[in-house]
Amino acid sequence: MIYLLWALFALPLGLHLLSAGLSAARYLPRRPAPAPAPEALPFISLIRPVCGLDPFDAETLGSSFGLDYPDYEVIFCVADPADPVVPLVRALIAAHPGQRAQLLIGETPISANPKLNNLQKAIPAARGAYLAMTDSNLLLPRDYLRALMAAWGPATGLVSGPPVGVRAENFWGAVECAFLNGNQARWQLAADAVGLGFAQGKTLFWRRDILAAGGGLAGLGRNMAEDVAATKMVREQGLRVRLPRQLFAQPIGARAARAVWDRQLRWSKVRRDGFVGLFAAEILQGPWLAAAALIGLVAAGAAPGAALVALPVAWYGAELGLARLAGWPAGPRDLAAAVVRDLWLPALWAVTWRTRDFTWRGTAMTHAGALAEAPRG
Repeated sequence: MIYLLWALFALPLGLHLLSAGLSAARYLPRRPAPAPAPEALPFISLIRPVCGLDPFDAETLGSSFGLDYPDYEVIFCVADPADPVVPLVRALIAAHPGQRAQLLIGETPISANPKLNNLQKAIPAARGAYLAMTDSNLLLPRDYLRALMAAWGPATGLVSGPPVGVRAENFWGAVECAFLNGNQARWQLAADAVGLGFAQGKTLFWRRDILAAGGGLAGLGRNMAEDVAATKMVREQGLRVRLPRQLFAQPIGARAARAVWDRQLRWSKVRRDGFVGLFAAEILQGPWLAAAALIGLVAAGAAPGAALVALPVAWYGAELGLARLAGWPAGPRDLAAAVVRDLWLPALWAVTWRTRDFTWRGTAMTHAGALAEAPRG
């Protein structure tokens, strides 16, 4: 029994510390690689789906312009001509006459995923052999396209990555950042470090021929979320998903507790649908299994009582150390938010096993990929 308790203590703690270390290594200073000559960089089509008007849209969509890249175009996609974001996009295009940019309106029902239906019209319109599909709420640094190209290698089929949550305006916004940064980004960076990169729909950057070989955007509708399908599509071609060296920011703003819960539950269901074995192992996330085992060890006299203090110090110290090195939010509020996140993790994991379906932007999504329209609200 003591050996089992030691295993239940050491396994989650070891994985946590290892993932933090692997993630932190990407942010250590290194000698910059020589910049490729402009003529060696391919033309890129930057494609951004938009739907609805969010508080940071002027800034995030505006960051599509003026990127430090020799030659690219911007294609905005919206499904509904009456969408309130349309005037903003048109104003941004008009304010940057020197940039190739256009707004495409309408949708093509190729899948159960409304985002893919919105994006489909951009594929024949795009001029680039490389396509960067970037969500509207991602804030693009000036070197965004260069960073994506720098991550591309001979065996690469897709460059992708989770966002980094920044600029939380209340505590629940900080909880959202804690999920995005210290949990999801940490695990995805660590997985990429050992050659097991997973796609995340915020950025999907690939060559047109690789996307076409996997069945195009319609092929991304095989799963509930396009990032799961993209990961499988690339691996089926013998290629790898790679993450850029550093991740890109998503302004979070204010959040309500219920909105954070619902969003995290939706993503949890997506992970269960796409990679059920890996999702089952998510019960090891958070310090609670290690803490319960350690309490048993202390009660049995197999570990000193001081270890009960050392565990949270080591656990959250590693996470805060990674955040500070990477430039992510890492203040006292962020530490409290990480504790709340970890309190939620076992509940989210358990609830996810009850049902696999969810509603996204007014569309009911099922694990079978069926589409049932619901009123858009």
